Amino acid sequence: MSEDECWWEPPLAGTEEAHLLGALDRLRATFRWKADDLDAAGLNARVGASALTLGGLLKHLARAEDVTFNWKLRGRAPGPDWDESLIDESDQWEFTSAAEDSPEFLYDLWDRAVARSRERLASILAEGGLDQPAHLEWPGVGHLSVRRVVFDMVEEYGRHTGHADLLREAVDGRVGEDPPAGWRPVSGTGGA
Repeated sequence: MSEDECWWEPPLAGTEEAHLLGALDRLRATFRWKADDLDAAGLNARVGASALTLGGLLKHLARAEDVTFNWKLRGRAPGPDWDESLIDESDQWEFTSAAEDSPEFLYDLWDRAVARSRERLASILAEGGLDQPAHLEWPGVGHLSVRRVVFDMVEEYGRHTGHADLLREAVDGRVGEDPPAGWRPVSGTGGA
């Protein structure tokens, strides 16, 4: 199996930075595969009493990408996709408002956010690596490192990729730990 067939795999051997970014990209790809190629009904499907949907996860993780790699690392506004006046205090806005969005919008929103995050993080790492301080600060304790913020994003994707496993299986039976060899996103801009 060629490296191009499984482009999401972290390196077999590499630096700490390569493994950390590889782990994040593997989770991004697995999440995107779980959410890929669904219509509005599939993106809005729920499991049991939970209000969680794949569409809500796409929107939530798109916002998490922009908040993490723009505000938490640099102290800059998340970006033009996020009108903060629309976001309610419940911390559920991304999850609930996604039902009003088209599949094309949600896939493109996530794809564009991930592409921006990769560019922003590459620039930050070129300036000083994982040990430099991020903008995000714990009052009275100090600034988190870039490494810590990226690890937090790995955790965020790990949690929500598990949710996506359950949701996608309920929609059409898709199961598996990783995308199949050669997979590329069918829907959206394909920017996974």
